Amino acid sequence: MTLADILAIAMSHVNQALSTPTGIVALAAAVVGAALSVIGTFLKTMIPLRWLAVGTNAGFVVYGALFPNLPMLILHATLLPINIFRAMEMTKLTRRVTRAAKSGDMSGIWLKPYMKKRQLKAGTILFRKGDTADHLYLLADGLIEFVEIGTQLKPGRIFGEIAFFAPDRRRTLTARCVENCTVLSIVESTVKQLYYQSPEFGFEVVALVAGRLTADIDRLRKQLEVSVGG
Repeated sequence: MTLADILAIAMSHVNQALSTPTGIVALAAAVVGAALSVIGTFLKTMIPLRWLAVGTNAGFVVYGALFPNLPMLILHATLLPINIFRAMEMTKLTRRVTRAAKSGDMSGIWLKPYMKKRQLKAGTILFRKGDTADHLYLLADGLIEFVEIGTQLKPGRIFGEIAFFAPDRRRTLTARCVENCTVLSIVESTVKQLYYQSPEFGFEVVALVAGRLTADIDRLRKQLEVSVGG
């Protein structure tokens, strides 16, 4: 089939569509869907891309239903709810991160919906010094002790994030459950997915890590001052 034949078939479909009000609506919906798909190629962030995908799917659903075109209708009717769900999920994440940033919340509690829960008994070693850091953790209930420095962590705080982003990815302390604990965790692949879906998430994680590093520096400075003063 030559290019001329393809163009002739396309023009035939267009003329057929323009011959009835229903066909005109179907053609307009297809044009809108195609335009949104093209616009999406110029965007870099995931949330606008998802909403454009929703518009594209809706346009081709209308076209597939009115013209009709069953394969196109089935494909885009399947993709439409998926893209709506993912777009809404990413929008909620962005709102959580924005609220955390405005309130100065450095606890990382906004990560909770994306974490998995584990119940640990007293005395359990969550990770040891030198282990590979492949999870971020949030203590939901109980008490965690960092053995080497004798510091205890209370519920509602993220921990393990510094080693998670360190070049060697090694734990610098051992974390032990002082009592029965409920710990939430999130893996590296999920963190990366959230980052690519929402750049605001990445900035808030950087702020979280920077805040913890600053707190550690202040703690070490105070210990040094006490030592020198003594």
